[in-house]
Amino acid sequence: MSSSQATNGPSGNIDALLQEHRRFPPPPAFAEHAVAHDPAVYQRAHDDPDGFWAEAARRLDWYKTWDKVLEWDAPWAKWFVGGELNASYNCVDRHNATWRRNKAAIIWEGEPGDTRVLTYRDLYREVNRAAAALLDLGVKKGDVVAVYMPMIPELPIALLACARIGAPHTVVFGGFSAEALRDRINDSGAKLVITADGGWRRGNVVPLKETTDAAVQGAPTIEHVLVVKRVGEARPVEMKDGRDVWWEDALAKASQRIVEPEHLDSEHPLYIMYTSGTTGKPKGQLHTTGGYLTGTSLTHQWIFDLKEDDVYWCTADIGWVTGHSYIVYGPLANGSSVVMYEGSPDYPDKDRFWDLVEKYGVTILYTAPTSIRTFMRWGPEYPAKHDMSTLRLMGTVGEPINPEAWMWYQEHIGHGTCPIVDTWWQTETGMIMITPLPGIVATKPGSATRPFPGVEPAILDEQGTAVPRNSGGNLVITRPWPAMSRTIWGDPQRYVNTYWSKYPGVYLTGDGARQDDDGYYWLLGRVDDVVNVSGHRLGTMEVESALVSHPAVAEAAVIGVSHPVKGQAIVAFVTPRAGFKPSDALTVELKEHVVQAIGALARPERIYYTAELPKTRSAKIMRRLLRDIAEGRVLGDTTTLMDPNVVNQIKQQYESSEG
Repeated sequence: MSSSQATNGPSGNIDALLQEHRRFPPPPAFAEHAVAHDPAVYQRAHDDPDGFWAEAARRLDWYKTWDKVLEWDAPWAKWFVGGELNASYNCVDRHNATWRRNKAAIIWEGEPGDTRVLTYRDLYREVNRAAAALLDLGVKKGDVVAVYMPMIPELPIALLACARIGAPHTVVFGGFSAEALRDRINDSGAKLVITADGGWRRGNVVPLKETTDAAVQGAPTIEHVLVVKRVGEARPVEMKDGRDVWWEDALAKASQRIVEPEHLDSEHPLYIMYTSGTTGKPKGQLHTTGGYLTGTSLTHQWIFDLKEDDVYWCTADIGWVTGHSYIVYGPLANGSSVVMYEGSPDYPDKDRFWDLVEKYGVTILYTAPTSIRTFMRWGPEYPAKHDMSTLRLMGTVGEPINPEAWMWYQEHIGHGTCPIVDTWWQTETGMIMITPLPGIVATKPGSATRPFPGVEPAILDEQGTAVPRNSGGNLVITRPWPAMSRTIWGDPQRYVNTYWSKYPGVYLTGDGARQDDDGYYWLLGRVDDVVNVSGHRLGTMEVESALVSHPAVAEAAVIGVSHPVKGQAIVAFVTPRAGFKPSDALTVELKEHVVQAIGALARPERIYYTAELPKTRSAKIMRRLLRDIAEGRVLGDTTTLMDPNVVNQIKQQYESSEG
């Protein structure tokens, strides 16, 4: 039974909790001018999916048109078979050949406040120089390049340079440890690693070069380390003769050379993305070129209603798939103006994001529910300091968003008028899968609404039977889609076992979901995020949403711990909003609040208060670590965390309260 099947038992009124009856139809003026405005597109895509995706692929420039749209031998897919193209050409060259050459491609701000703007002409020049430098260092088509960098313009430049010469890249998030970086380099067999002397985070230097040096000691396939000078004298680094090369020197040697983009097969590997939070062997999802670029560019344009004059900001890190798909490849293929920011949202103060929105006139903002809940905790006075009237559309990504956070986002960031696109997708899917089209679909706070045209999900029970409306089950995708991961790098059997063995020929997402009476999808978190209380399985998302609906709570994470009578008991870690202090009275009030929202079985056994929750830089709450703390186990991998110190603080609080 999946986590969300708790909705059918004494766990109670999930409808009262999540099924918001308030609907937000597209504003008429917005709908009238929306990029995607014809509701018939859903039926057309359902009736002729191959035709729909073929039409979408024509938005790209191809050297050779495909012979066949889809070759499907479950679970192996090939899209646009026989077609040839290049992702770098589609993201750079074709814009440089038009009026867009003088349009801002990347609008960048470093954490200390330094800024750069690269037009598409600038981007063309830098990508060519970087591609020439890679060739000079012996990288050739098919070689893997590892990238371990801060959020600076050289990061997307490096990716596009790799794509230009047909060298698959694997970006490793700059917060990972040397061991994690080494594991990913060795698993991918990378030939070269691109890094920086450091990056800025909350006013401190992140020692990327030192970490890279430690990683490369155990990575025999690495021949060169290419180093961008970011922090300079703030943290001098050692350069190893014969191995290490300064980025600036390598590009200066390349001068103004033009590197013609490789004509690559549609299925040529574009990148390997290792899933975050893994505790064993890294799991590298392989994404290829033609289908991935088709899916990301179409979804980016339609879901974010992209116009030529938009200033688009996705706050993710390029070290995660969100940054690949919706900072680099989708937006740049569409000729967007993309904002990039290097540092923390609370440096030097808690209004840094809103300062950037005002400063650059951001029109489209894409961020995470966990970030929104953090902003709620800090208080509305921070966004209130800034004029954010340029915003016209907002999105969320990373975890299901609870209705209260949705409403706060709408009121305090979107000035009460911006449509919100709540997006569900995964590293494995490559592109957004369930989301409203903002000019067509009425939204409901907390629901991802409908599948994107051409995406065919279902919700199944353990036997593979579709569940009725308002019942939870396992979310699956029943038909291939262009941006899907093709395999796990070096381990195709693991790919089959993990995603395609439970329901043969059907992709298992690992998430629980339910559909309401209108057919809208409500994501309920990972299937394994469940608590079994006295034989009743409760989805942690239900209890968390109940807690966050209380005015004193900004964020909550719920886990199950062993209990001698109930089997498991519910333990909640709660971050209060500004102005609320932890107390015994508040604990009693919160427990009763959960009972009223869901039922007596959902009453938390214990509630702990913490200033922060452990999160990855992709804004996912690491409940696994909270379970380790509560069960007294050795802490698992913390290398993906935004701030590893948070876990130690929570551990100390937990142990002192238990003692």
